[in-house]
Amino acid sequence: MKTKDLKAAISYLPIEQRIEIADYVLESLNRPDPEVEDAWLEEIQRREKKYKEGKAILIPGEKVISDIRQRLAK
Repeated sequence: MKTKDLKAAISYLPIEQRIEIADYVLESLNRPDPEVEDAWLEEIQRREKKYKEGKAILIPGEKVISDIRQRLAK
């Protein structure tokens, strides 16, 4: 099937089905890299360990965003 034919066929579907197809296409484009996922898992575990050992200072997200906005405004 040609791309233009597929687009035409999709345009006649109910909105719910078009959303489902769009989600599928986006997911297929954004498949996570297993190495990156593993690296993030290790980082999360490292940070959790530091937190549980009392070696990490937690900063509320609102403060982080506020600080970033202030830096960007300069």
